[in-house]
Parts: sequence; structure tokens; C-alpha cells
Amino acid sequence: MTGLTQAELAEKSGVSLPTIKRLELGRGLLPVRLATLLKLQRALESAGVEFIAAGSDSGPGLRLKTRAEGSAPAGA
Repeated sequence: MTGLTQAELAEKSGVSLPTIKRLELGRGLLPVRLATLLKLQRALESAGVEFIAAGSDSGPGLRLKTRAEGSAPAGA
């Protein structure tokens, strides 16, 4: 979505590369600290990802912010 590699996301978020690899596998319920999730969310938001809350018209999910919103995706 953003073009970030796992290593780049690890660097931008401050989350270890092995943790990101484990989370990306996504097998079953994963034990993860809230602080880790928040670090990843901030890094992805700074790369142009918008998190859509549950209960919104379009439902929960992710999308890239548009340039009109003032944020271009990373690498753009």
C-alpha cells in the first residue's frame, strides 16, 4: 500500500523487524502490546495511510490519504 519494506517500517516505527515479520504472518490471535500497535499506526499514518474506524459509513479499514488532504503517500 505504501511501498515501505518491513525494514523501513521497523526503522520508521521503532518496532523490531522480527516483531513486524511475526505480525505480518497473522496466524491466529497475536499477542501484541498496545504501545507497539500505536507505533506502527503512527508510522503508517506518516506514510499516508488513513485508518478508518468501525462504525463509519464505509466500515473499518485502511485507505491512502488523498493529496487534497495534505499528505502524499511515501515515495510520491
